[in-house]
Amino acid sequence: MEIRVDFHTHIIPEEIPEFAKKYGGSRWPTLEKTCSCGANIMVAGKVFREVTDQVWSPEKRIRDMDEEGVDIQVLSPIPVTFSYWAEAEAAEEMSKIQNDFISNTVKQYPDRFIGLGTVPLQDVKVSIREMDRCMHELGLKGIEIGTNINGKNLDDPSFLAFFEMAEKWEVPLFVHPWETLGTDRMPRHNFMYTVGMPSETALAAASLVSGGVMEKFPRLKVCFAHGGGSFPYILPRLDQGWKVWPHLRVTSKPPSYYAKNFYFDSLNYDPLTLKYLIDSFGYEKIVMGSDYPFLLREIPPGKVIDDTLELTKEQRIAILGKNALDFLNIKVKEVAKR
Repeated sequence: MEIRVDFHTHIIPEEIPEFAKKYGGSRWPTLEKTCSCGANIMVAGKVFREVTDQVWSPEKRIRDMDEEGVDIQVLSPIPVTFSYWAEAEAAEEMSKIQNDFISNTVKQYPDRFIGLGTVPLQDVKVSIREMDRCMHELGLKGIEIGTNINGKNLDDPSFLAFFEMAEKWEVPLFVHPWETLGTDRMPRHNFMYTVGMPSETALAAASLVSGGVMEKFPRLKVCFAHGGGSFPYILPRLDQGWKVWPHLRVTSKPPSYYAKNFYFDSLNYDPLTLKYLIDSFGYEKIVMGSDYPFLLREIPPGKVIDDTLELTKEQRIAILGKNALDFLNIKVKEVAKR
């Protein structure tokens, strides 16, 4: 049974309170309408991103899904709303607004959407509390997190309690780049999106395997956006570093041993690149993702998978939908009943 599940899509509430007035600070995102079907995401009085009603209207999304052959979208917040830089209680309020909105959208259209939440990782105690609410009250199926939290890599000891609870509660984590490294060198050509994000994702993945997080929590489920960025291609170099600098090791085995547990979305645009990802980690670890509704998205979702002609029918069915459901702890027969 072929089910097309777009694992990587973003959504935002149509109305966001003006947090800057309530809490101060200029980095809070707001949505300023430009017309009935469009808006600007504003940060610090500047246009961060131009968007259409695709980012807030489930009805518009469903029309697009029907046109592009997508059965289910997995909804996750737009990373600019993570707000890790803010006071934890303020960021928790922002998280709750998004998580409630995503949960309500899923409940409104349960046969078309699956939801991921967000948590204020600058305070691990608060983030665990909101993760608990997301998973055990709101019915969300996972948590989206950023690649770093205020410059701290994901292997920072302060985050261990969060990963411990994510493993205990079997919470799938979707790692998405934000606040990318080297932004001061990427002001032109939108390099932040095309170079910075893949590099930032690689650093996050490398931190989890080389920093011992995946060794401590081997049942942790982690999926990386954009095909893992540049991580799959530098993994042999990470192994070589582990080999030649034994005094720096904090794990008993090389990074590639732990990376075999990772999942990756398919958003790398090129069948050759997708084939490398499959050959390196196994087709069971690749989920279809398009980055709907942004400009860099793949249209139609799953095109790179369809264009990878050497895939078997079983592999194609798995990558297009089954793997995403497996990652999110959802059985295919549960989806078929919707």
